[in-house]
Amino acid sequence: MGPLVDWGADMPICRTLTTALLGAAVAFAAVEAAAQDYPNRPIHLVAGNPPGGATDMIARILGGPLSERLGQNIVIDHRPGANGNISADVTAAAKPDGYTMLYANNSTVVINPHIYTKWKLKPLEDLIPVATTITNQLVLAANPKVVPANDLPGFVQFMKGKSLFYASIGNGSQHHLAMEMLKQRSGMDLTHVPYKGGGPAGISVIAGENAVMFGGTSAVQHIVSGKLKALAVTGKRGWETLPDVPGIGETYPGYEVLLWHGIFMPKGTPEPVLARMRKAINEVLALPDVKEKLVKSGAGSPFITTPQQFSELLRADYDRYGKVIKDLGFKVD
Repeated sequence: MGPLVDWGADMPICRTLTTALLGAAVAFAAVEAAAQDYPNRPIHLVAGNPPGGATDMIARILGGPLSERLGQNIVIDHRPGANGNISADVTAAAKPDGYTMLYANNSTVVINPHIYTKWKLKPLEDLIPVATTITNQLVLAANPKVVPANDLPGFVQFMKGKSLFYASIGNGSQHHLAMEMLKQRSGMDLTHVPYKGGGPAGISVIAGENAVMFGGTSAVQHIVSGKLKALAVTGKRGWETLPDVPGIGETYPGYEVLLWHGIFMPKGTPEPVLARMRKAINEVLALPDVKEKLVKSGAGSPFITTPQQFSELLRADYDRYGKVIKDLGFKVD
């Protein structure tokens, strides 16, 4: 017979440890069960822009085939305002169960923290990146009745001695930042007029309330219809959607503004849920008909990344735009 072991005073500690381990095991099992059952009800996709703009169009292009793969409806929940900050706040405050997602462009998560200094949310800490969706350029679109020039050099020449207004999708948006960067390089005098999305901004330029704008999907639609004309795109070279339009980088070397969109969930969302959604999104982005719709509409090209690549992109863009904004002395509040 072996020696007797006297647990004595250590018994409460052992019981506490055992209870904690059992509790952790039960919690883990619950998370695993929930993930296996996910999704079992409609999923809300929170968008920071009103209907009619790029965010709305891309969400709808992706939403249909995504619903088919997940077996649940994707409900697009528009929460415009503060250049996407409101939609990010709504998502971050939601229960982290995978049923509330944020559809955001890079302005919201890597630019806004530098210019909305009173914004309490920290997107890189309070939101979890799920998947990238598209990458894109912007197009400098003008009202043909207000701007006679047909290219960027001609527009810069036309603007000498003039002061006109330009529209954007909101204060601090990449569209806003792109124009301020162009003004710095060209010396043009243009006054900013912010709107709550590409739809309203485009309508204002068509109406002649503003002379030009940087736009994506909504601007391309109006360019194709002849209501607006394209002067340049924001890449170093041309753009697949508008192959005959030169890049601003060809006139001003080093100028480049590229944007991407992605989907995020609240901090604390279980990894199995993130993985399930990421897999479904990437499968949808790989569909040939989805790519065709995205490119033809001007919404961009499918952009598939790994979780590590997405995280590295977020950090790199956060640092890069922080420097650009500091150099411009650019603030909103």
